[in-house]
Amino acid sequence: MDLFEHQGKDLFARYGIRVPRGRVATTPEEAQAAAESFGGQAVVKVQVQAGGRGKGGGIVVAKSPEEAADAARTMLTDGFKGMPVTRILAEEMVDIAGEFYAAITLDRSAKRYLAMVSSEGGMEIEEVAREHPTSLRRTHIDPWLGLRPYHVTWLTGHLPEAAREGTADIMNKLYSVVLGSDVTLAEVNPMALLGDGDVLALDAKVTVDDNALYRQPELEALRSGFFVDPTEARATELGLQYVKLAGRVGIIGNGAGLVMSTLDVVQQAGGSAANFLDVGGGASAELMAAALEVVLSDPDVRSVLVNIFGGITRCDLVAEGILESLKRVEARVPIVVRLDGTNAEEGRRILTEANHPRIVAAATMQEAAQLAADEAA
Repeated sequence: MDLFEHQGKDLFARYGIRVPRGRVATTPEEAQAAAESFGGQAVVKVQVQAGGRGKGGGIVVAKSPEEAADAARTMLTDGFKGMPVTRILAEEMVDIAGEFYAAITLDRSAKRYLAMVSSEGGMEIEEVAREHPTSLRRTHIDPWLGLRPYHVTWLTGHLPEAAREGTADIMNKLYSVVLGSDVTLAEVNPMALLGDGDVLALDAKVTVDDNALYRQPELEALRSGFFVDPTEARATELGLQYVKLAGRVGIIGNGAGLVMSTLDVVQQAGGSAANFLDVGGGASAELMAAALEVVLSDPDVRSVLVNIFGGITRCDLVAEGILESLKRVEARVPIVVRLDGTNAEEGRRILTEANHPRIVAAATMQEAAQLAADEAA
């Protein structure tokens, strides 16, 4: 679960991390009043669960209360990158002497936390790693040992001396955020050294582990105010495991591992997945109809790949279920079907003999992925 910036800063402040004074506004008038309370100037920030706000016009430096109101009005009316905006954050202006980057995240491949500090702030961390590799220091943290002083000394050693102590304090507190609130990403970009020598978090990007929300009732309660993608909402209503992605190939599979593999193979074939959708162990007509309804409701989908491995589930019954589901759901794009396992040949025969204009049967996952990627191109 991704928090809005102002929610992330509230969490940071709870752990003693200094952040600028700010007020959440839902109207231009509230933004204007906030700027007035900060002496007439404010940084107005759109509140969305997405990056790229600075480059996309989502952050405006307002030199007057009227400018703050105008910026808020535009953000609340126009939205940001196609997402609705219901709130903005107006913050005080601060005297910035330097900008840096700090983060602690969960590195699943290493089964460790990963702590990072960069002397280049305000940039995407991938860009920093690519263009300024020497400015970024990283170290893994063994969860049994925790973040040790020698970790922090190494991480902050390349920063200006005036910023090291404050950054070290933030790193220790970020680790407390990660452990205490079941956070998988706590990122500060940028982190600022002020003219008076203090270091504070100018931004906050926080991701909370969904599986641990039962331990974090205060954070779980924030969900009610988040924008929910209509397709994801429909999938949840139907009881499907669905995650919206940014590609053009709709994916339906049975089993999380198979679906993840399907996403990879589609990528290798030159395509991009529009979603993750796991129908689970069964693939009845009702379930396939629901899955296809969800995937086809996404306007970005240009083709669908149904990848089913029949273990206990028989592929001939899956094929019949797919055909039955297409009597209930209009197929507006090509549907590539790959069946493997129990009665796979019989399932493919059923699909071929049905001669449905939108169904393309494939024998292998690679063939299916290539067909789906080509159709979506």
